[in-house]
Amino acid sequence: MAKVYEALRRAEEERKRKVSGDVAPAPAVDWDPTPQTAPKPPRRISSLLGLGGKRPDRGITAADANKRRIALLEPDSFIAEQFRTLRSRIDSMAAEAPINTIAITSANAGEGKSNVAINLAIVTAMSVDRRVLLIDCDMRRPTIYRSLGVEGQNGLAEVLMGRCSADEAIVKLEGTSLDVMGVRLQPQNPSELLASSEMGRLLGDLSERYDRIILDTPATLGLPDSKIVAGLSDAYLMVVRAGDTAREDVESALEVLDRRRAVGVVLNGAEMGHERYAYY
Repeated sequence: MAKVYEALRRAEEERKRKVSGDVAPAPAVDWDPTPQTAPKPPRRISSLLGLGGKRPDRGITAADANKRRIALLEPDSFIAEQFRTLRSRIDSMAAEAPINTIAITSANAGEGKSNVAINLAIVTAMSVDRRVLLIDCDMRRPTIYRSLGVEGQNGLAEVLMGRCSADEAIVKLEGTSLDVMGVRLQPQNPSELLASSEMGRLLGDLSERYDRIILDTPATLGLPDSKIVAGLSDAYLMVVRAGDTAREDVESALEVLDRRRAVGVVLNGAEMGHERYAYY
């Protein structure tokens, strides 16, 4: 437990430095979020990815969309390489214990979890002979279709409500081998749909067809959705925005979610010298 608190302490120090005008970077620290009483899970990772930019608002500008798919637009960029490294580390853990479904979450909104989910899905789909599916599980503020420029006729809600089949809601991202299931209909009961038996059956069926399923979830604090999806997944990855996310919020999010399913943390937007993106 000491390592996770040390990592959060350093992130909190960076947040305070930015508030005071001092932007010297804090180094990343490996951490293990598993309590001593929990069974030993696969070895953990600690990733530091900085995508820069401001917190996203409710609209998605062209710049926001380009940032969210940078691994597709600039596959040879420094940031795309960091997502490949993240993919490789997850693959290494999956060799020890299956990680077919992985949820991407954060404590609060605007911390970059959709950026991570999209780019991780893109680089994972670049692997030879690997079938990858990206699912937008945020039926309150969906972003996947708009970020990728996809015009899906159906989405996750329609599938869970029995209005269409999974195949009718899956769209292939042009120019890639990545399949996407976004959100078209925004229902009034998203939490109940995610917690339904249909959601469990859907993920079970899709897991037999895909080698890796990446689920973009809502923020953890204040909503039950992320906890539901993380509970249905083999693992989850926590995204933290350096300089913005309070340590207490991350600690609270880890308490809400099952720590045994956590495989690592992505520290997003960390500064290193004059660069807005870095990776340890």
